[in-house]
Amino acid sequence: MHVSFPRTHNNGPPLDDDHVPEWGRGGIKTYFYWKKAHKAVWKDVSRDIMLFRQEKADALGLTYEEYTLELLDQGRHLQTTDRERIDAIKAQRK
Repeated sequence: MHVSFPRTHNNGPPLDDDHVPEWGRGGIKTYFYWKKAHKAVWKDVSRDIMLFRQEKADALGLTYEEYTLELLDQGRHLQTTDRERIDAIKAQRK
């Protein structure tokens, strides 16, 4: 079904209450700072660091993302002796 708009329509987002901007219903606050920090964490990693983390994650039975999130959150690399924490991470999988 094709919807036709008036000739003067700018194809912008709807102006009703259903539109939610990318940063949510609240104010913009620090949205762009968080977005830049998120990109730096996931995109600006050297190949060697990525391979190192992947190898460690595979040895523990975790995904690269799970291992990296734990590293960034706790500030330390998981070890095989951290079995409780590893099991908790695995239990949170969808």
